[in-house]
Amino acid sequence: MYGLVLGGTASGVGKTVAALAASRALSDAGYDPVPAKAGPDYIDPSHHAAALGRPSRTLDTWMQGVEGVRRNLHRAEGNGRNGSEIAPGTGGSADADADSDAVAVVEGMMGLYDGSATSTAATAAALDVPVVLVVDAGAGMQSVGATALGFREYAAHADLPAHVREHVNDPRVDVVGVIAQKAHTGRHADGIREALPDGIAWLGHVPPADDLEIPDRHLGLEMGDEAPIPEAALAEAAETIDGEAVARVAEAVALPTPRSGAARPDHGSGGLDGDDRPTVAVAADDAFRFVYPATRERLRELATVEPFAPVAGDDLPDCDAVYLPGGYPENHAAALSSSPALSTLADRAADGLPILGECGGLMALSASLTTTDGETHAMVGVLPGGVRMHDRYRALDHAELRATGDGVTAAAGERHRGHEFHYSSHAVGEGGDASVSPDADARFAFEVERGEGIDGDRDGLVAHRTVGTYAHRHPASGAFDRLVAAAAEYARGP
Repeated sequence: MYGLVLGGTASGVGKTVAALAASRALSDAGYDPVPAKAGPDYIDPSHHAAALGRPSRTLDTWMQGVEGVRRNLHRAEGNGRNGSEIAPGTGGSADADADSDAVAVVEGMMGLYDGSATSTAATAAALDVPVVLVVDAGAGMQSVGATALGFREYAAHADLPAHVREHVNDPRVDVVGVIAQKAHTGRHADGIREALPDGIAWLGHVPPADDLEIPDRHLGLEMGDEAPIPEAALAEAAETIDGEAVARVAEAVALPTPRSGAARPDHGSGGLDGDDRPTVAVAADDAFRFVYPATRERLRELATVEPFAPVAGDDLPDCDAVYLPGGYPENHAAALSSSPALSTLADRAADGLPILGECGGLMALSASLTTTDGETHAMVGVLPGGVRMHDRYRALDHAELRATGDGVTAAAGERHRGHEFHYSSHAVGEGGDASVSPDADARFAFEVERGEGIDGDRDGLVAHRTVGTYAHRHPASGAFDRLVAAAAEYARGP
């Protein structure tokens, strides 16, 4: 498989649309585009999946490491063009050798060199692939060439993260091409192409069009299944991208394969199969939708996964553990509050059922949820305290947690990496729990080494065998291996 990274000059220059147009142009030229996203984002990948019909991989060198990023992307080669996922345990390698027309199109995060923990440039260096610069050319022509030249030359000065420099033989950033966003066909686009310096290829442009705008809301853009780019608009945008030129840029260097000694570490899941596999119930609806493809795959490798939709009125299915991922519970608080799954979760939690709630899941497991309109809705109530929504985000960063003791998702002393992005705050003394003291009565599973957590210093509120965090942890941390091991223990009984 070959690949390239689409890096922006800044946030908001149209990387998502450029990535989709380039992927469609590759497909029209007979190639198999494999979508991916640099950084911890959930929303942009949902647009990739909606437009291309296959899951989009999340590539974050800080959360996964260099070998983890490479392994994650190579697993995508086993996903067919119809969007089907690989069989558990296959890793996709058998299909990879035969799929020589596969081209990974990795959408960058923020600007090319932006980021404190990782960056688009770090992702490109880890994958050893060229960078195509996405430039907002709506108010420029020859200056686009100057911008591209500056980004290419700045590579020699870029300070990539140590975890990338230490594991990559030649951690270079190679800016080799340009896609001009909001460039009009004709004299405008021609002028940009003619102004590009030698060594920077013209790959095409995306004309301005209202149908190519993705609506915003809190937590970023709307999801791909909520506001998909119209098929006709995407097809038209792809017509002004040279798919063959995109492929030539990507094919200059083959993606490095993960080292044989860099297999996924064993976090003590037990490797159960057949009738011994525990069942993990995973909430999946409009309130709980932020799940990495790698997380789904890891759970399916280790357990039987049983999805359920609390907002639609589903009760909790028979299971040995529960995973409540992040999402938008605040937008569905009334329906969620009346769901039979909430009372069942409360009862099963008291019985010792292992439960993990992340961000939106933490919100649902708490005593109450108060929206920005001031409406308060009762939630599961397993975890003490209430959650309150705000108009501005309260945390946005990579996160690192250190386990203070053995628990459902981590062993004592383990460090888990993930990210935080939420508009809510959690207060232990709210939501009908005014008598609860955060220091005396509430237990926390983690100390926060990086990020905000629940109270600035701690994350992972614990009750029974239920833990709720604001951090979304990547499966490379081992959190889900530990959850499945806890499920297997629960299934065996006392």
